[in-house]
Amino acid sequence: MEKEKVEFFFMSKNGYFPPEQLPSMRERMLNMDDDKALTVQSLGYKDPTIMLIISILVGELGVDRFLLGEIGLGVLKLITCGGCGIWWLIDVILIMKRTREHNAFEFNKYAIM
Repeated sequence: MEKEKVEFFFMSKNGYFPPEQLPSMRERMLNMDDDKALTVQSLGYKDPTIMLIISILVGELGVDRFLLGEIGLGVLKLITCGGCGIWWLIDVILIMKRTREHNAFEFNKYAIM
């Protein structure tokens, strides 16, 4: 894939991925064929800032966990009302990191195929 397109992708998704993984992700994307790169670019990556807002507003109901694909933990968080507020507070602190890791996992899952 062309270097300009790869750089544009990572500039448009600035902050969506863990910084320590960006160099290897760039390298893999440069070596992809155009069809696979288009698939990886069109994935629905989640914005960490939006996830933080969702976690603050409705995190006690487990919505943040549901959006990250963690259905079991979302149900458990819903039943316990965010672990009586403790689990909710921990998730508010860690949600941006978890979202970046989720996005990197999705990138890696489709980049390997």
